[in-house]
Amino acid sequence: MKTIFTFCICLLSCSFVMAQSQPTEIASVETAVEKLRNAMLAGDKASLEELAASELSYGHSSGAIEDKAAFVAALVSGKSDFTRIDITKQTVDIIGNIALVRHELRGDANGNTLNLGVLLVWRKDKNEWKLLARQAFKL
Repeated sequence: MKTIFTFCICLLSCSFVMAQSQPTEIASVETAVEKLRNAMLAGDKASLEELAASELSYGHSSGAIEDKAAFVAALVSGKSDFTRIDITKQTVDIIGNIALVRHELRGDANGNTLNLGVLLVWRKDKNEWKLLARQAFKL
């Protein structure tokens, strides 16, 4: 009986710690998304490279897919020139070291107005969230 009681106390303690850490993890993912938004607006090569995983698969609403090098190059060169990015209706779900972020993106790039749904997949590596995949679709 004592063993069962001890096990139950341990289980409850672990559940409490996990429940308390979830809001902190969500906030850290939201911070990474905001850093990405700012880096995309600025065409900041160092920040883009830091935020993106080496295996990045970046899908555009047009169907084009870029790897990390092409994603960074397009933003730094001005090929993809964002002048406004507004994010709304964002949700974050964390499963282990993976975060799924969904949001709507409204913005302006290369003289075009964008109205997109976006799915971002982030992976936590050494306490930092790295963008592993992104897929956009037209709304």
